[in-house]
Formats: sequence, structure tokens, C-alpha cells
Amino acid sequence: MRPGEEWVAFKMAERGGRGSGGHGSLDKSITLPPDEIFRNLENAKRFAIDIGGSLTKLAYYSTVQHKVARVRSFDHSGKDIENEPLYEISVQEEITARLHFIKFENTYIETCLDFIKDHLVNTETKVIKATGGGAYKFKDLIEKKLGLKVDKEDVMTCLIKGCNFVLRNIPHEVFAYQKDSDTEFRFQTNHPNIFPYLLVNIGSGVSIVKVETEDKFEWIGGSSIGGGTFWGLGALLTKTKKFDELLQLASKGQHTNVDMLVKDVYGGAYQTLGLSGNLIASSFGKSTTADKEFSKEDMAKSLLHMISNDIGQLACLYAKIHNLDKIYFGGFFIRGHPVTMRTITYSINFFSKGEVQALFLRHEGYLGAIGAFLKGAEQDNPNQYSWGENYAGSSGLMSTSPDVYPLQRTRSGTFDMLEMDRLERPLVNLPLLKDPSTYIPDTVDLTDDAMARKYWLTCFEEALDGVAKRAAASQPDSVDALERAEKFRQKYWNKLQTLRQQPFAYGTLTVRSLLDTREHCLNEFNFPDPYSKVKQKENGIALKCFQSVIESLDSLGWEERQFALVKGLLAGNVFDWGAKAVSEVLESEPQFGFEEAKSKLQERPWLEDSYSQWLERLKEGPPHKCALIFADNSGIDIILGVFPFVRELLSRGTEVRAPHGEFTVGDFKQTGSSGAGPGLVNQHTRYFPQVILACNSGPALNDITYSESLIVAERIAAMDPVIQSALKEEKLLLVQTGSSSPCLDLSRLDKGLAVLVRERKTDLVIIEGMGRAIHTNYYAALKCESLKLAVIKNSWLADRLGGKIFSVIFKYEVPCK
Repeated sequence: MRPGEEWVAFKMAERGGRGSGGHGSLDKSITLPPDEIFRNLENAKRFAIDIGGSLTKLAYYSTVQHKVARVRSFDHSGKDIENEPLYEISVQEEITARLHFIKFENTYIETCLDFIKDHLVNTETKVIKATGGGAYKFKDLIEKKLGLKVDKEDVMTCLIKGCNFVLRNIPHEVFAYQKDSDTEFRFQTNHPNIFPYLLVNIGSGVSIVKVETEDKFEWIGGSSIGGGTFWGLGALLTKTKKFDELLQLASKGQHTNVDMLVKDVYGGAYQTLGLSGNLIASSFGKSTTADKEFSKEDMAKSLLHMISNDIGQLACLYAKIHNLDKIYFGGFFIRGHPVTMRTITYSINFFSKGEVQALFLRHEGYLGAIGAFLKGAEQDNPNQYSWGENYAGSSGLMSTSPDVYPLQRTRSGTFDMLEMDRLERPLVNLPLLKDPSTYIPDTVDLTDDAMARKYWLTCFEEALDGVAKRAAASQPDSVDALERAEKFRQKYWNKLQTLRQQPFAYGTLTVRSLLDTREHCLNEFNFPDPYSKVKQKENGIALKCFQSVIESLDSLGWEERQFALVKGLLAGNVFDWGAKAVSEVLESEPQFGFEEAKSKLQERPWLEDSYSQWLERLKEGPPHKCALIFADNSGIDIILGVFPFVRELLSRGTEVRAPHGEFTVGDFKQTGSSGAGPGLVNQHTRYFPQVILACNSGPALNDITYSESLIVAERIAAMDPVIQSALKEEKLLLVQTGSSSPCLDLSRLDKGLAVLVRERKTDLVIIEGMGRAIHTNYYAALKCESLKLAVIKNSWLADRLGGKIFSVIFKYEVPCK
């Protein structure tokens, strides 16, 4: 039986505290697929645990072996390469690091520890870091079951470390709660500087901590009136012993039946003080005069308001004293419950008059476990890396595990998972973002836009069978490719169904997040690059046409050539296998090529058309010092569209004003009598502009990858002296973006690219493609000139933007001075 098919029943018998120091009756039975809960446990290296009053959060680090696609140039020396592939493709095993965080009810702790013990193979440590009140209660049980020494860590230190980690590494971690909006979770853009902030942890009591830097924080206040107060008084009032059941009662209650309002005292609003008549004047005030029994629901709701308002006012006062406008709330009192977040949000908004915002965290339940793990891994310095959430292995906000679905929650219990993959390279902001703190990569928020959400979810569902089929076909020699493709299909289908019900599950829902989730699921089942052979073939075909395209361009006059270059860029961008309208044409018409793509393009004026301004800039302005180009597709796009454009930008650096109005472009000579020559200044001025060509670090659809671009550039250089010279003199630099997505997040780019952008004084950014320039970055504001261009290959999107399929976006922007 394969591990992926193994289903193990954890049978929880009545233990009555046996071997657990009186942990209570553990009588539940759960049936779970362990490879979906405690994933990759056999390669776990280090552990940490956070045990609260009702929930246990386990953290462990593992090494994950997965397949990656590699390309390597053939040695073509002395061979007839006409019919040879451009490069060799191989699939290799690679080991990467992953962090696993699992949350479950304390009821299951003993059986889960047994399961972990039975599956531990390669753990490197003899110590498990532990935090939370239960770390003391369950110390003996953990040491006995796992054979690891429990090393207890300070609760608050772990919370802060965990909070800093998620704020830094998960873009859609923070949200505000808005009761009356279509989707109540409003996710925030992560500010590049996460400090300072106020962390209000509501457990049994309330702790308020001011966090100034990674290692500088202080406890500045708190209260004994917290979650324990709500639970305790609630139990006395309603005879309900379970916290979640108490909250459920509160969600159905009407507090005005119990609370005395301002209008009950004054007959209406207290206008002199500006107080609304519906404001609570006295919590439980009506109980002193009413001669009746109050319902459990109404009393629970009144109690929740009383506790929440008290905490909200206290937090607001501390925020004002310390001049802070960000308050993050966490702790078991919150736990993602809408009714709790609603009352906290109302309280903060009321007492601060809207100046301070109540913020919540998607993964607030994991903060202690993350912090405890980081404390135990300090020698590995995990903060020097960037980490990314693995959507394929993570549960969504407010949901049970998507992969346990559709098991009944009463049977399976609530097992919640978060997985973080260590990225190969640190990610940072593009230095040219005008304001990183307000930058939002995505053009449309599908969490907000119900019509767009319905369309795109259906679109991805309808494309799923085709994606699974292509994935299986990409590995014809694999005996289990069809089986793995079906598992991928089912997993991604389940993710899409979760997002239909809970569009906020993984943060702001966007086309980018849908694409990224699909890539994560493909990688999960070892399909690292389903389009590798398609790209190999298309790159080879396009290279054979490169010289004729260049000869044709060089025969044109300057102004005619500029338009032909832009048209070539746009025609190249048509070749996108991620667009259904295009993939159907490419599959049914193998002869469809560069010229055919040009004929598909919208005639000018384009849907978005600032080409005239761009041409004027080229005529009147000096050459750009350095252009940064984010490339899109392989084949015709990169070779016949992007590289000729790159060549022209580089050639502007060899322009020299000659006598009698003539100018030269390399060996090309033209008379400038029409006044249409490119912007040249003094008679013998020479410029040496540079180009940075940025390609994906990893594969996504048929997008060109960095390693593929190196081979393509090498072959082009052998045909073209301009490219050859630019590469040799490092005027043309090929770099990786740090991304493996068809879209582009300019706030998470490879650090090496960011350094290069600064060093080369980049003053022009070119973003091409529907994913990078329309689904993302359409409204991105930069400090320098930018060019965003794409062909719209989706009829629904074209209609939404007021155009038709194959409409053109050509957006040239100059920052305001």
C-alpha cells in the first residue's frame, strides 16, 4: 500500500488520564489520512510545540524531496544541428526545506504523539521546544511518548517571534473585519517595515505588548478581564461549559434585551455628548429591573460585548499613549470567530474615532508554535531566508482541512495545517516602486468582485481536465503519471470548491493566487514543468527565424522600425498556452506563427494606447541608462519579440550624431532630414545603455525560465554581434526574478535583481504579458518610466475592459515630478 493511500484510524479510547497526568477523558475517534495531516514526518528534523488551554499547535521542520525540471545545452560542436533539439531536458530530485504547523484539539494529543513517535526516522534533535500553559501540564507525557527533552520557552517571546515571521513572509496575513461588506475579511497590504505595532493577546487574561524591532519589545499593560472571564462568567450564566458553544450562543443572541442603552436612560440619543441612543449605557443593566428570565443567547451576547468593549477601550488607550496605529489581536478568545472580531472591531473604531484599526492575523493560532520553533532553530538562522506559504498543503482561514473534506467535522475533528517552503533566494521590494507600503500587485480583488470571482473559478474548473491531461502527457515514460495527474486534479478541484465557499480562505483571492495554487498542486504531485517539451520545441523553431526577423527590421526606416518592434513584442505575447483561446488555436493549427499572430492584433488606436507618447520620448529624449524587462513566454515571444526590442535599446547606445544631420546606429546609416531621428544631443555624445532581462526562476505554464533564457541568449549571440557584444561587456544581463508564477509581485523579487537595479541606475521598466501587466501591475506606480504591454487573450476580460479578444494594451507612464 502506498503512503498516499494509507488511511489510519486513530481510535481514542477512554483513558481517564492514564499516563497523562489527569488529562481528562479522551474518548473521541477520528479517521484521517496521516500523509495529509502529519506530512513528511519521516524526514522531520526538529520539533516545537505550543499547548494552550484547548488547542495544541505542533511545529516541525522537514526536508522535502521533489522533482525539478533542468535544462542543459547540448554540445553541438561539429554537428549538424538543424534537426537536433535546442537543449536537453531532465527531471532531477531536489531537496528543499519545509516548515509544518498543525493545530488540533488537546483531546487528541496522546494519540497524535503516538503516531509521531511511530513515524519518526531521521530527527536530528533530542530536544523539543515548548511554550504555552500546557507545556508544563503535558511535559511528562511529551517526554515519555517522544523520548525528547522538553525545553520550555517564554510564551510572550514566542508570540512576538511568530508574529514577526508571518508579517514578513505571508503577504496576505493581516486582515480587518468589516461586518456589512460582501466578504467580511478585508486583507491588508503588508508594509515593508512591520514595526512598530501593538500586540494584544487575549487568553485567559489580556497582555498588551509594544513591539519596536525584531528583538525589542515590552509588556506595557494588560487586564485580568479576558477570555477566561468570558468563559467563566458565561458558564455560570448559561451552564454551557464549552468555549465554542458559548460563542455560538452569543452569535444568536440579542444583547439589547439585557443591556441598558442610552435611549433607555434618556429616551433617545444624548445629543449634548454626541452619544447614539443605541450605545450601551450599562452592560446587563436591564437585569436589575426586568421581572423575567433572560435567554442564554442574550446573556452570552451581552457578556461578549462587555468583555470586548473593555478590551477594545484598553487597547485603544495604550495605542494612543504610545502613538501606534496598528493593533494586532490574537489569542484563543479570537480564534477567527466572526462574532468576536466584530465586537472587537466596533469597540476599537468607536473609542479611537476611526483613527486606530483593529487588525487580525490569518495564522494567529500558530504564532506561539512558530516562535518556539524559531527559538530552537536559531543556529540555522531561518530569518535570513524568505519563506512562502504552500497552498497545496495548507488549510484555509475558517475551514477544516480542504483535503479532509468532505469527512464530517464531528467525526474527523478540526485539524488545521500551515506549510511554509523555504525559498532558494531572499525576496525584497523592487527599489523602483513609488510607495512600497501602498503597492497592491493585483488588479482585481475577486474576494470583493462576486461576478469576476464566479467567472474565474468556473474558468479554472473548466480548464482543469486539460491541465491534468497535459501534466500526464509531459511524463510519457512514468508508470504512475496518470495516477498522479488524477490526484492533482482532485486536490486542485477541492481547493476551488473551498474558495467558492470561502473566497478569503488564503487571503485576497485573485487570478494570481488561483494560478499559484495550481502550480503548487502540480509540484505537489511531481509535475514540475508540464510545458517543458512545448517550450523546447517552440524555442528551437523561433531561433530559426531570428536572423530573418532582424534583417527585416534593419531594412526599415527608424520610425517604421520602432512600430514594427512594438508590434513584434505584442505578436509574440499572443503565444500564451495559459489562454484557452490561444491554446486551442496552437493545438489545431500547428502552422500558426509570428505573421499570423500579427494579423490577430487589434488595429490602432488600441484599447489602451500611448504609443505616440512613447515614440515622442524616443525621438526627443536621451537613451535610457538601463532598462529592466520582465519577460513572459518562451518561443516566439522571447526570441522574436523581446530580443529584437532588447537589441534596439542596446543599439541606442551606439548612436553618434554625424555631420549634416546624419546619424549612425551601429553599422546602419540613415539621413535625419525628417527630424524623426532618436533623441541625440551633442555632436559626439555616446551613450552606453544597458538592459536587465528578468525571467522566472522556476517554471509556470510556457513562461521562459532563467535557465532556458541563458541557452536562448547564447544561441542568439552566435547569430547577432549586437547581442554577443552586449553579453560579453555585461551591457545585457540575464537575471532571475525569484518567482515561479505567471504573474508578477514587485514586492517579492530576488534580492540580487534588486541590487542590480540600484547599481545600474535603472530608469525604464518594461512589463509584458497578460499575467504580469494586466492581472497584476496594471495600476503599479513606479519612480521611473514604465511600459506595460499585453494582448488580451480572454474574451470575458476583454469585454470587461471595453474591448474584444486580441485587444492591445500599450501603457507608457512617466512618474509625476
